[in-house]
This record gives sequence, C-alpha cells and structure tokens, in this order.
Amino acid sequence: MTDGDEQPPGRTTDGDEPRPTVDAADASADKASAADTSTVHVSASAARAADASADNANAADARADDTHAENAATSAGVDTAVDTIAPAPAPAPAPAPAPDAASLPHFAAGPAPYPVPLAHVGEQTRAVRTRRRWPLWTALGLALGLVAGAVPGVLLRQSAPDAAGRSAAKDDPGTAAQRRLGERMLALLDRQGAALVGADRAGFLAIAEPAARPALGRRYASLRALRVTTWRSAADGVPEAVAGRPGEWRFVVTVGYCFVVSDCAPSSVEVGTRWRLAGEEPRLTAVDPSSTDPAGVRPWQVNDLAVAVGKRVVVATTPAQRSKLPGLLAQAETAARAADRYAIGGRPPDRYLVYYAGKGEWQRWYGGGRPKWTAGYAVGVGGGRHDVVLNAQIVTPAGIDDLLRHELTHAASLPDRGYADRADWWLVEGLAEYAGADGQPVHRYDGLSEVRDLLRGGWSGRLDAVAPADDASDDRVGGAYGVGYLAVRHLVDRYGEQRMLDFYRAVVHRGRTPEQAADEVFGDPWSMLHDDCVAYVRAVVG
Repeated sequence: MTDGDEQPPGRTTDGDEPRPTVDAADASADKASAADTSTVHVSASAARAADASADNANAADARADDTHAENAATSAGVDTAVDTIAPAPAPAPAPAPAPDAASLPHFAAGPAPYPVPLAHVGEQTRAVRTRRRWPLWTALGLALGLVAGAVPGVLLRQSAPDAAGRSAAKDDPGTAAQRRLGERMLALLDRQGAALVGADRAGFLAIAEPAARPALGRRYASLRALRVTTWRSAADGVPEAVAGRPGEWRFVVTVGYCFVVSDCAPSSVEVGTRWRLAGEEPRLTAVDPSSTDPAGVRPWQVNDLAVAVGKRVVVATTPAQRSKLPGLLAQAETAARAADRYAIGGRPPDRYLVYYAGKGEWQRWYGGGRPKWTAGYAVGVGGGRHDVVLNAQIVTPAGIDDLLRHELTHAASLPDRGYADRADWWLVEGLAEYAGADGQPVHRYDGLSEVRDLLRGGWSGRLDAVAPADDASDDRVGGAYGVGYLAVRHLVDRYGEQRMLDFYRAVVHRGRTPEQAADEVFGDPWSMLHDDCVAYVRAVVG
C-alpha cells in the first residue's frame, strides 16, 4: 500500500555513507542542480571554523571570531548565499529589545509521530507506486502523546501576563532570589534570541562561557541555515541549584520558534539551560535537549545540518547527505502541491519541514525507537505544524514520491495535537493513502493482495477495528492501510473530495462520532455508509 509512511521496496540507501568533501566545485554543482527555487546551506564547516577561534575566546572578542568564521567558510567553499525565498536579515548593530511576555503565543506540545512501514528488500518495484508497510505504532503513539504531552509553560515575568492572559509571576514557585535569577537568565536568553534572528553570531555567543561556544556556534549555524525568524524563551518554573556544584544552576525553558516565515504561530521545544554565576551575573554553560519534551530531540539540537529552502518546503539533512538535497527538494515541492489540497480548513502549513535521516540520526531524532519497517513519519511540534522525517536507509527513488505525498498530507490534515481515538485510524491513514495514490485507478493500488488476505481472515469487517497491532505482520499492516484507502476512496467517489474532507474534519478535528458526522455532512446514516464502504472493499479485491 502507498502511504506517506509507506515503505518503498528494493535496496536502500545507507544513511552512514562516507562523508563527501565539501568544496567549491561541489557547492557550485549543488546550486546549479537546485536551480533558482532553492539554496543549499551547510552549517557544519562554517561552525567548526568558527569554533577554532571561539574555544579560548571571551565575550569581548566574539565579534572577531565571527569574522574569522565567515572567512573560513568562504575559503572552504561553503555555500553562504542568502536564500531567495526568505532572505536572512542583515546583522544588527545592537540586539533588538526583548519581546514582551504579553506578545508571546501559547505554546502547544505536539503529538507523537506517524510512522511508515518498510518494504522487503528484493520486492518488485512498480512504475507508479511502491509497496509500503507500517504498523499501528503511529496511532498508539499519538494517543499516548495526547495523554502525556503537557503544554509547556509561559514566560516568567513579574506582573506581566502570560500567553493565556494570566498573571505569571505572583504564583511562581521558588524563593524571591530564584525568581530574580530566572528573570535575569530569561533577559539574557531574550538578548541571545534577538541576536540569532538578527544574524549576529557574536551577540548569540556573548552570554555564554568560552567552553560552551563551540557547541552553541554549531547550533547557531544550523538554525540560521533553517532560516530562523522567531526565537522566544519562556518558563513556568525557576532555576534550580545543581547539587554539589556551588554557583551552578539549571533552568528549564520553552522556546517558541519559526523558520522562514516571520509571522507564523511558533512551534515549541523544551530545553534545559545550564548556568554558572560570575559574581551576580549568570553565564550560560550549556543547552541540553529536554528528556521530557513530548516530541523528542529536534535535529538542529544535536546535528550540523545542510538545508535547502523552496517555495513550500524546507528540506534538511546532515552534511554527509547534502548531495541528496536538490533532488529531495524538487520532489518535496511537487508532493506539497498535492498535500495542500487536503489542508483542513483550507489553510495549508506555511512551510513543510522535511528531514532526511541517516542511520544514527534515525535512532536519535524525535526520540527514535520507530519500528524497523518504518520509512518515514510525521511528528507534531506545535504551532499547527508536523515535521516529517524520512529514513535514508529505506527510502528509494521509486518510492519517495508516494511517501512524501502521504506524510505531507498528514502534516496538512492532522490537528495540532493529533487524534486520540484509535477507531479513527482508518480515516486518518485512508486519507493519507488516498493522497499518496495521487489519483491513480483503484486497480493499480499496490496493496490489494494484502487487503484480499485480510478479508479472508483476521478482520471483523469493522472499519473502527482495522488498525493493526504493534507486532502485526507486514501483510496485516498492508491490508489495514488498503482498507482505509478503499473506504476513503468510496466516500470520495460517492460524495466528492470536499464532503469527504468535511467528514474528516468533523471526526478527527471536532471529535464527532462517525454517526454524528455522517448525518451532518452526508445526510445519510453511518450504519449504511459503513456497510457500503466494506462492500466496496470486498468488491474491489474480489
């Protein structure tokens, strides 16, 4: 079956292939192949060059480090051209003022991810679609994410209202001294965020101890390559002293961020910041990914990134995979045009963000731990966005188009916080499969044999019970996706795409039961439509 999470067949590419040399010729070739719709940016070399001068630097000479880094990047042939879609702002002569707490949005945690199954090596590849398999792990992860994912806190500011309009400071835990220290730390993080958005690397590093600057410099380079436009720090707690280490503190904050688009509703990530007091002045010593963030570790937190930016999609990977970016971006741009059709409410995401993960990154990004057959997944990160991750070990040229359409359709159609009812799995995955099929005739759908096997045994005939278990076989998984696709296809054939999407919205976004939604949208009883969908599935596979 085809699915944004589908698994393409055949030999896979190795996510740990040898790291290519990044030289001037390579950069020029990549730019030419990407044409004028995108620019490929590599953060690793520039950051490492900067780190050499930053290791022993202090705040006073940070600007000299920045100049040295830019010269080193140019001599190494690293592409530092400004993207034509969203140019980076010119370096600011001084940090911009910190945003007021009242202007900050309410940051929402995202749901757990939607995976895609792998195909068997050696399976035959079809010209239009590739066989994809993947488990229910997606839907179960979503439900768990909805239960466990707490909404991050808001900015700690005395007497200033938080994003929801409450007074944040008067009920804050901790001592008055801790609250004052937290305010000083947040003020420094505000200054750092303004420097990041303003392309002021020296200002970004200035609040940190010299030993912390190499890692921070690499993060700065990755975020600038992703075209960061918003970076705001918030907290709902106070700094905590590190036991046994006098003068050292840990402060958990939530960062709201946007890429490329400046007026977006920010996504959010929870991070742990570590500090050392130099007299009364806090100095940043490290920034660690939070172990409690429901979406897991973001790629830009732990890896150098090469990035390509298009009109609808941002594609990122590690520098070792940078040669894949022009082709991936072109395919993702095409898939985005298809996925935009399925945006619920008629408003597609401002940008789709796709990460291409090698073997090590696949195990680490967004928490890892996906089933072995997963070729890709979409994970909610707040702000109405779902990041998409592709498995470089699995994805093949023959299967990537279906995979991208499926996953980007999840990103366009899912609610910000996912869906909690496993009974709706057939509808969520059926829509993504329908988008992945891209209008091809039903008889060309690649999972019909698995649907036939499922009908012969192992399924009750109820759509709300078709979702496969975590340990389901490939055939069981493929059959379940096929049933979802065919049921959605029948609703489209009978009522049209828009009314099918209205039904999806009523069930998945508004929490209506299928019975309620069918009556409201179709004017027909769900009991009849359900049986008609199942009869259609049976008729198609014979």
